[in-house]
Amino acid sequence: MATYVQTVDIGHFATAEEREALTREALTRQALTRQALTREALTREVRRGLSARPRSLSPWMFYDAEGSRLFERITTLPEYYPTRTERAILAGHADAIVARSHNAALHRDRSSPLRLVELGAGTASKTCMLLEAALRVSDDVAYVPVDVCPDALELACQNVACALPEVRMQPIVRNYVTHPLQLDPFDGTTLALYIGTSIGNFTPEEARLILRNLGSQLQIGDALLLGTDMVKDEPTLLAAYDDREQITAAFNLNILHRLNRELGANFDAACFRHRALWNSVESRIEMHLESAQEQRISIEHADLDLHFLQGETIHTENSYKFTDKSIRALLGDVGFEIRGAWKDCRGWYTLTLACFG
Repeated sequence: MATYVQTVDIGHFATAEEREALTREALTRQALTRQALTREALTREVRRGLSARPRSLSPWMFYDAEGSRLFERITTLPEYYPTRTERAILAGHADAIVARSHNAALHRDRSSPLRLVELGAGTASKTCMLLEAALRVSDDVAYVPVDVCPDALELACQNVACALPEVRMQPIVRNYVTHPLQLDPFDGTTLALYIGTSIGNFTPEEARLILRNLGSQLQIGDALLLGTDMVKDEPTLLAAYDDREQITAAFNLNILHRLNRELGANFDAACFRHRALWNSVESRIEMHLESAQEQRISIEHADLDLHFLQGETIHTENSYKFTDKSIRALLGDVGFEIRGAWKDCRGWYTLTLACFG
């Protein structure tokens, strides 16, 4: 899903009221276009995933406004260690990460532009640490947050603009999975950010495709900072995806509410249960929605009539866990060379910096 901006000449309008009215009209058109594109993508994914056996849905569907809000709550839960662990790593090493992300010659020249492009930016709650470090080495810093959820993206822009008004904002509303990113040419160094364990939501083949598409938008010498959750004991992993407050369950079930709201489905979320399990063979946590009873579901805008058996599941998310070896293999396969890596003291989480080309 991409943002389509229509440029309109408003110079001949005499009054501020007329200009404001035209701006509102243009924004309304953009919102309607985005809504139509979202419904189209949802419809394709629902037809693909819910007609298959076993049934599945893509995790990008979690992130409407309510899903994004629930995920922000998940990141604050005591069981959910990845966010606070990654934040601690960034707090201690942001300057070193940024310093290694571009050449020493550019590092000495504060006029050299530096662009940070973040896939799946969310609310950019951790990114300000990297942007602050970037401002310590460059007077010209641009931030390009990319996210499927316009509400989360708006909040990200507000957070950064409030904390760091010197940073130039260039937000992109886009589903970078279904519509690969297309960056504008840039006369400077780009540091791509894919943090927050998002890469783990995709199969190895999908992850390679995303990183390969990202690499195609970078220049020789640009860099990628990749966040990965590491393999650890099963109880810790399961607790992170099945918390006592049941916020993760609400996040998982929200995908059904979204289909009701946007595609005219008639799911009763009370008839489904959140399930999390550790798949040691594939090295991933899996999230499922399990039908608590035999039931029929219709999805009006997808023209689907579905029959669920009791115990039948919808596989909604994977969260792959990594080792040092699997990180090296993933990045090497798509043309990145590792320049540095930072871990917490327990080795639960890794931020890897890799150069392109």
